[in-house]
Amino acid sequence: MPALLIRDVEPADHDQWIVLFAGYRDFYLREPDDHVVETAWNWIVGREHGMQGLVAVDTDAGGGVVGLANLRDFARPSAGAMGLFLDDLFTAPAARGRGAGAALLARAARLAAERGAVVVRWQTASDNSTARRLYDQHATLTPFIVYDMEPA
Repeated sequence: MPALLIRDVEPADHDQWIVLFAGYRDFYLREPDDHVVETAWNWIVGREHGMQGLVAVDTDAGGGVVGLANLRDFARPSAGAMGLFLDDLFTAPAARGRGAGAALLARAARLAAERGAVVVRWQTASDNSTARRLYDQHATLTPFIVYDMEPA
């Protein structure tokens, strides 16, 4: 197992983060779009819209960023409490199965506890079996179905 450091995103992570986030978008079959990637980076590094970015750094491999997690706070009116939403979790293909995803999830859980949040929530594609094996070890699958509606 590599020696991993999980920390907040820093401006110096830009080039490595961009490659990982573009890989994340490619995994979900999103068209390449530098503007979208840079917009997301600016939101995260600037902590806009409640966004916070974490990175997994492989300290055995010269400090390379091998994973990312993008998080944001959300209100849970029905619980009268706050939650932490995990928008994106991605590890470099060469780093998969080496603990970066689990370490990022563990850090998200600690952040939620520190903030008094009552849940860390995320969604994934039903056919993302690799990620789901990891998620099943750290969270409970809910019965909810997600809908998207086009703005009118």
